[in-house]
Amino acid sequence: MMFWYGSGMGMWGGLLMTLGSVLVLALLVVGVLAALRYLGRVAPQAGGASRPAEDILAERFARGEIDEDEYRRRLDALRGTMSAAR
Repeated sequence: MMFWYGSGMGMWGGLLMTLGSVLVLALLVVGVLAALRYLGRVAPQAGGASRPAEDILAERFARGEIDEDEYRRRLDALRGTMSAAR
């Protein structure tokens, strides 16, 4: 039993161990906060109330999802001016 020789770490060993522990704890906290921010993000909903229906219709027409006749028909329906040519 050689208690009189100490733990062998000395002052610098204790300081490095303390700094390492604080660094690991800080990395854990930052990681948890980053994960919560990432998971808590609300994905924008397609067709949400913030986007006018005419803009969505124009985007669909621009992407080629609908043709010009369907675009005009739906645009008239949105504006409430149904064409008499039906």
